[in-house]
Amino acid sequence: MKLCRFQNSASEARVGQIIDESTVTDLSAEGIDSITELLEDSDLISRMEALTDSPTLPLDDVEILTPVEKQEIWAAGVTYLRSKKARMEESDFSANAYDQVYDAARPEIFFKSLPEKVVGPNKFIGIRADSRWNVPEPELVLVINSKKELIGVSIGNDMSSRDIEGENLLYLPQAKVYDKSCAIGPYVVVGNNEEEIRQWTIGVEISRQDEVVFSGEISIDNIKRTFSGLIDYLGRSQSFPHGAMLLTGTGVVPDDDFTLAEKDVVSIRISGIGTLQNTVTIL
Repeated sequence: MKLCRFQNSASEARVGQIIDESTVTDLSAEGIDSITELLEDSDLISRMEALTDSPTLPLDDVEILTPVEKQEIWAAGVTYLRSKKARMEESDFSANAYDQVYDAARPEIFFKSLPEKVVGPNKFIGIRADSRWNVPEPELVLVINSKKELIGVSIGNDMSSRDIEGENLLYLPQAKVYDKSCAIGPYVVVGNNEEEIRQWTIGVEISRQDEVVFSGEISIDNIKRTFSGLIDYLGRSQSFPHGAMLLTGTGVVPDDDFTLAEKDVVSIRISGIGTLQNTVTIL
């Protein structure tokens, strides 16, 4: 079941359910004004199944927005073996730290974005003007309610300035947290358990002047840590009154000689969700 936020022809933000590749139902016509309201409902699936009279709209007539409302955005790092190797390759100075965290009981978890700074589908994502080595990081997003329960999943892009992080691991916030550094969407998929989600694949394709300059794909089952384990550590000594979204790390990393350029188009696809596409701009 795919939930979304969208803007209609009257420029109103609405909540919807994707029926197929061409149709969305307007759940706001049923009095549902917030996707968070649905994510907080302990009987979400039954509630959705009872909504049978929602009007429908062609997807081409609406603009899909990020599903983020007031949720905090966090991210986990070094959860795939490929990510560990890439982070170690960035810098001899930081290599030992990344090697240790991959095998440690406690995961690397860091704050990624304020909700109002998250970019939605088909919007610009940013690369820093003071960085020379920038990459997208295609990631599965765990959607968590205020009770710290896994409610659904989405697609995320954890943009990263690899040269800044590689210079010193203490620079990670500057490499990861800036305007337009996080995209999430287009949908939140609910009703699947971890075993099912781990059968999906996640991939990225980067196009430059209509030519594909990088592509890659990996199974989500390559995430070393369990979803429940990541949520457990995220929630320790923390409260999330509006819920949270946790990016779970990347297993698809371009070669070291690749960097994003202005106007590149980044398309991230998760087989059970859909595609999140954004265009690069320089900040």
